[in-house]
Amino acid sequence: MQTNIPRKLLIKSAIIFGIALFIFLFGLFPQLVLTVYSKGVYPIISSILRWISSIFPFALGDILYGLLIIFALIQLFLFFKRRKSLIKTHRLIIPLKLFNLVLILYISFKLLWGLNYSRPSITQQLNISDEKYSVKELVLLGNYFIDKLNTLQPQLSPKLSYDINQLREKAVVEYHSMEKKNPFFKYNAPSVKPVLNDWMVSKIGIEGYYNPLSGEANVNMKLPAWVLPFVVCHEISHQMGVAREDEANLVAYLVGINSSDINFQYSVNYNMLRYILFEIRIKSPEDYLRMRDKIAPEVLANFKAENEFWAKYNGQMSNYMGVAFDKFLKLNNQKRGIKSYQNIVIWLWNIHKGQLAVVN
Repeated sequence: MQTNIPRKLLIKSAIIFGIALFIFLFGLFPQLVLTVYSKGVYPIISSILRWISSIFPFALGDILYGLLIIFALIQLFLFFKRRKSLIKTHRLIIPLKLFNLVLILYISFKLLWGLNYSRPSITQQLNISDEKYSVKELVLLGNYFIDKLNTLQPQLSPKLSYDINQLREKAVVEYHSMEKKNPFFKYNAPSVKPVLNDWMVSKIGIEGYYNPLSGEANVNMKLPAWVLPFVVCHEISHQMGVAREDEANLVAYLVGINSSDINFQYSVNYNMLRYILFEIRIKSPEDYLRMRDKIAPEVLANFKAENEFWAKYNGQMSNYMGVAFDKFLKLNNQKRGIKSYQNIVIWLWNIHKGQLAVVN
C-alpha cells in the first residue's frame, strides 16, 4: 500500500524517533546519566550557553521563548489559512511533521538540561540521609529555625535592597567559597539576570526560573529583598545541573548557611521555615499555633509583607500554572510533583538532628 509520504520525510522521522528513544532509554540508568551527562556533557554545554548569554545585558532566553511562540502562532495561522487547499496526502504529512517537531523539542530539552532529572539524588553525593522524622522531631526542627531567625533578623542590613549585579556577584562568591569545601559546588561562567517582564511573572506566581535555551538563571526582582538571596542561589543550582526543585532548595540552603553574609543566612533560613511550618500546620495544628507565637514580631512582619506582595499580584493564573508545573515535574521523574518541594524538610532534619538531639 502506497503511503504517498515522501521517502526523505519517513527517513528523517525514523532518525528523530530513534534519537528520542535512545535518550529516553538512556535516562533509565541514573548512574550512567550522572557519569556521562551530568558530570561530562552537561557542564560543557551549560558553560558555553552561559558564556554566550552573559554577553547580552537582557534575558536572552525570554527573547528566544518569545520567538518560538511567534513562530508557532505563524505556522498555526498559515495552516488554517490554506487548510481548504490541502490534499489528502497532507492528512498524513502534517501530523508526521508535527510529531517530528514535538520530538525535536523533547530531544533539545533533554540534551540542554532535562536529562539532569534522571541523575541520582544529589543527597547521595552530599551524604545526607533520607531518614524520616516524627512529629515531635519536626517540632524540634521548627523551633530551631524560629530561634535562628529571631537571632538573625535584628542583624539584617537596614533598608535592605539589592540590584541584580549585587546579587549575582555575592552569590558567585558564596558558591566559590563552598567549592573549596566540596567540588560539587563548582560554578563558572555566571549568567544571572532579571526577568524581562516581572509584572507578568509575579502575576503567575514565579520567583525565578532556569532557561534551558540560554542557560540563564532568571530572577523576579520585584520580590521582597529578604527573599532574593535564596532565589538566586536556588536558580544557580539549576545552572549547575541540579534539576529537581527540592534538591535546588537544598543546595541554596547549604550555600546560604555557610555564607558570612547575615542577609544571605537570613534569606535561606526564612525560606526553609516556610516549608517546615507548612508541614507542622498539616501534621500538628496545635503545635503550629504554639510555634507561631514564638516567632519574633519582625520576622512575622516579613512573612506578612511577603503575603501581601503575592496577594497584590497573584490571581487565579497561579493556580493554573501550579497545576501545569505539577504535571511537568511528574513527567520528569518527580512522582510527587509540587509536593516534592517538601522533601527539603526531611533533609533539613537529617542535617540538624545531631544539634537538635543535644538541645533536646
